[in-house]
Amino acid sequence: MQTVEGLLNIEDFGELYVAIQQSNLFSDSKFFVDAIPRYSIQQILSAYQTQKKLPGFNLLSFIEANFKLPVDRTIDYHSNNKPITSNIHDLWDVLTRQPDEKGGTLILLPYPYIIPGGRFREIYYWDSYFTMLGLSIDGKWEIIENMIKNFSYLLHNFGHIPNGNRTYYLSRSQPPFFCLMVELLAAKKGIHILLEYLPAIEKEYAYWMDGAANLSQKNNTYRRVVLLKNGAVLNRYWDDAHTPRPEAYKEDTHLAKEMPEPKAKELYRHIRAAAESGWDFSSRWFIDPLNMVTIETTHIIPVDLNCLLFFMEEMLGNIYAGLGQSQKAEVMMQQSVQRKEAIRQFCWNEEKGFYFDYQFILQQQKKVYSLAAMYPLFFSIAAKDDATKVANVIANQFIQQGGAVTTSNHSGQQWDAPNGWAPLQWITYKGLKNYQENALAKQLMQNWLALNESVYRNTGKLMEKYNVETYGQHAGGGEYPTQDGFGWTNGIFLAMKNDD
Repeated sequence: MQTVEGLLNIEDFGELYVAIQQSNLFSDSKFFVDAIPRYSIQQILSAYQTQKKLPGFNLLSFIEANFKLPVDRTIDYHSNNKPITSNIHDLWDVLTRQPDEKGGTLILLPYPYIIPGGRFREIYYWDSYFTMLGLSIDGKWEIIENMIKNFSYLLHNFGHIPNGNRTYYLSRSQPPFFCLMVELLAAKKGIHILLEYLPAIEKEYAYWMDGAANLSQKNNTYRRVVLLKNGAVLNRYWDDAHTPRPEAYKEDTHLAKEMPEPKAKELYRHIRAAAESGWDFSSRWFIDPLNMVTIETTHIIPVDLNCLLFFMEEMLGNIYAGLGQSQKAEVMMQQSVQRKEAIRQFCWNEEKGFYFDYQFILQQQKKVYSLAAMYPLFFSIAAKDDATKVANVIANQFIQQGGAVTTSNHSGQQWDAPNGWAPLQWITYKGLKNYQENALAKQLMQNWLALNESVYRNTGKLMEKYNVETYGQHAGGGEYPTQDGFGWTNGIFLAMKNDD
């Protein structure tokens, strides 16, 4: 069993770590934290203390002598004008990493896995579900099961699935899609899969609900759980740390540079919690849509997260019922019913005909229109009349010539307009189909696939995200250039192309 104590914490390089991250030697803050030390921390720090005082000391030369720097192995792959589906099929091998991959901040995994590509040199939690949808189309069930085994391994060893298999991601998770991965595999291999992974699902549920039993109106929050005024317990995104993210050190410290320490710590926590959401970053987390300093992620009840927890509760209830554990089943079903009612009470807006995130401190809904509102339709928990109203808003405000825009705000953040992302296209597409909004679903699918194919014809690449408003324009925003590869885009392209 791996333990946190036995793994490299890149921040233990202290003064050297800060000097490197502030140096502007590398354009991406993630680059150095993925490097592999050639010697022990103590040896490297001792050498640094000695050598930095010498005339002509060169920090880059020191780094190269003491660390093995990361290499993007996907950059050498070229499509050679193959048909897009053939290219995706070949990319699976390019994006596969083996269990002997280790070193530095990477957390060793026991089975092969798929990475997204580009700067993302490790497995990512919620990405993997959407990648698996494409892998299933290509019949790659062995790698799907291997990835699920890896996530189960992480749950049993660390108590949760980290954002990715890096030590600097251990303080947070990502949107909990593990149940959907298990459901996908069970549909192929049989119901025994649900029982095989039941202990892992229970561990994940315990992680997200940690502290719920001890909440009171006086102490109404703890980590990822929030007790609301009516007695309902809903979830929020969180991160156990309140320091700059190692993989975005320069960006985070720049944002907090003029803040007193308590305010800076609060800012870092909100930033990290937004990273747990997967939507890093979006105006849905901000008070002022154009100012990231106003981020308030941990004050928000996200509609999408709570739909995922509803699904987890419903699945656990069904598994317990199938095992004849009626008391456990009843408790879990009651939890899911209460959550479903609370989602509608706090996140549904009848006047606007749409779901919104809920700011629980101010006790009011956020105003940002986002595709998170499609999760109640994706999980079939929206009332029919509500779903019809949501579909109308989607048709009027979200559907663009290249797919569905992420939010209606043009904030400069990558999880806002004009960008569209593969996972949200799928959530929206399937949500619409669940409520027989088939014409709108088909329009979305056709627009998205056409954009993917157009960019592929021009570049030979599938991208992490796309500008869905204007053909030929690159997607913008974010803390790094647009990445190609790309795991979940490949997966959703195949899943949509082959959906009946």
